[in-house]
Amino acid sequence: MGSRRDFLEKLTVSTISLPLLYNPTNLFAASDEAYDGPILKVAIMGLGSYARRVAKAMESCKRAKLTGVISGTPSKIVEWRTKYGIPEKNCYNYDNFDRIKENPDIDVVYVITPNGLHKDQTIRVAKAGKHVICEKPMGINAQEGQEMVDTCKAANVKLLIGYRMHYEPKTVEVIRMRKAGEFGKLKFFQGQSGFTIGDPTQWRLNKKLAGGGAMMDIGIYSINGARYMLGEEPIWVTAQETKTDPVKFKEGVDETIQFQMGFPSGAVASCLSTYAMSHLDRFFLNGEDGFAEMQPSTGYGPIKGRTHKGELKQPHITHQTLQMDGMAQLIFEGVEPIVPLDGEEGVKDMKIIDAIYLAVKTGKRVDL
Repeated sequence: MGSRRDFLEKLTVSTISLPLLYNPTNLFAASDEAYDGPILKVAIMGLGSYARRVAKAMESCKRAKLTGVISGTPSKIVEWRTKYGIPEKNCYNYDNFDRIKENPDIDVVYVITPNGLHKDQTIRVAKAGKHVICEKPMGINAQEGQEMVDTCKAANVKLLIGYRMHYEPKTVEVIRMRKAGEFGKLKFFQGQSGFTIGDPTQWRLNKKLAGGGAMMDIGIYSINGARYMLGEEPIWVTAQETKTDPVKFKEGVDETIQFQMGFPSGAVASCLSTYAMSHLDRFFLNGEDGFAEMQPSTGYGPIKGRTHKGELKQPHITHQTLQMDGMAQLIFEGVEPIVPLDGEEGVKDMKIIDAIYLAVKTGKRVDL
């Protein structure tokens, strides 16, 4: 992985190591600094709408560059090759992408496909000897997630999950404040995650491809948010499902779930995950000495928030730009974000999702 200057001339340059250039809890501070270090060469698998967002964000990255694509749609490959100047030899389909093993132009594959495909695709990438970034949720249950973790460890490659909020500046500041004890003893977290979903034929409403409904797609934000805002792992969950449209939301595809979590300190979380209500993107954290409120809390645009000390004013930088540059630094230098985003972190969320679905089914509290 050579310098950006050398990389643009030739893709086969040896790896160099650099000292830490910026604090991982303050990534945006170095946005204007020159960078001439190792470049992470990324192939994106699955060229849908979110992949387009990631690719556009990567145009501003200093540590990562799009060098390959994997898709089952030939026309998309042609489009992306033209737009991003990707060599034909770096383009693959779902049948032949195991050949990336022989391609030094690709360091990592970002899997951005339907949830139900993540496990098998991640395992194939790992066995090809490449690092994996897998979009969340990492699979359709914790068992799949653990298989992915185990396979990547055996292959000696990294497995990272697309938790972009772990690099978002205002989110990082609230976590820093929590770690510093500025909220005092934490008592309560509220997470509201939802929007009104459209096309009933899309894969997100297909049980086999999605693994569920709103909980898998949007509810995971409140689960992960509760964990990093409170700084604890839940020890029990309860949950209740509401379904007003059983035609659109078929068996196994949740429309709306309210869920509660209890934590070792005594703190509790009350959350809502839905595909049937719009404008729900809010986190609220309450402690004995202060509070934090974020709305929007996880959307792609600027995050807005305030605490008992006033408005959060950290600058907005495209989340996926920070994420990909941060992941590059993690892979090259071992620098972790303020909250981990490895496969083990993804499995923790999957275990909670499994428990929530079980609580819905049984009507009982489920201990974790």
